[in-house]
Amino acid sequence: MADDSFPGWHGTTIIGVRKNGKVVVAGDGQVSLGQTVIKGTARKVRRLSPGGFDVVAGFAGSTADAFALLERLEAKLEATPGQLQRASVELAKDWRTDKYLQKLEAMLIVTDGKDLLVITGAGDVLEPEHSIAAIGSGGNYALAAARGLYDTDRDAEQIARDAMAIASDICVYTNGNLTVEAIGG
Repeated sequence: MADDSFPGWHGTTIIGVRKNGKVVVAGDGQVSLGQTVIKGTARKVRRLSPGGFDVVAGFAGSTADAFALLERLEAKLEATPGQLQRASVELAKDWRTDKYLQKLEAMLIVTDGKDLLVITGAGDVLEPEHSIAAIGSGGNYALAAARGLYDTDRDAEQIARDAMAIASDICVYTNGNLTVEAIGG
């Protein structure tokens, strides 16, 4: 099949919410090929423990590419235990400059309970302005919903769950099968 006729895999929404010392990363389970749902229960949020320090990561994009990046992030974290921001910057530098890594199509949200970061293949390591980060097909919907819910009495997990529910109602590439991991607080 020619590249221009391949409809492409879609279907991920990942959100990270930090509130009152707790960070929650939630991701849906949908993988779509064109207009068809291929799988509804994929697990795109993972807990890592390199060097004995817990890190939660969520990914959007190619699964194989994301796993390659997560392995590299774990190696960076083992080299710099407890320094998520430093390891993330090192990963982003490698991702931007290494010819193999440049071809990887994924984005990551990572947290150690203190920092909440988005890592991209463009060499970006972004800390969200409003303690909320979102990526993937329905990321902007989830982000907008979470920002609207943030100043309520909901905790980080309830904001993430409610925002994902709103995103799944709007985005055809997002479903309600959530994987939720919390850290801190």
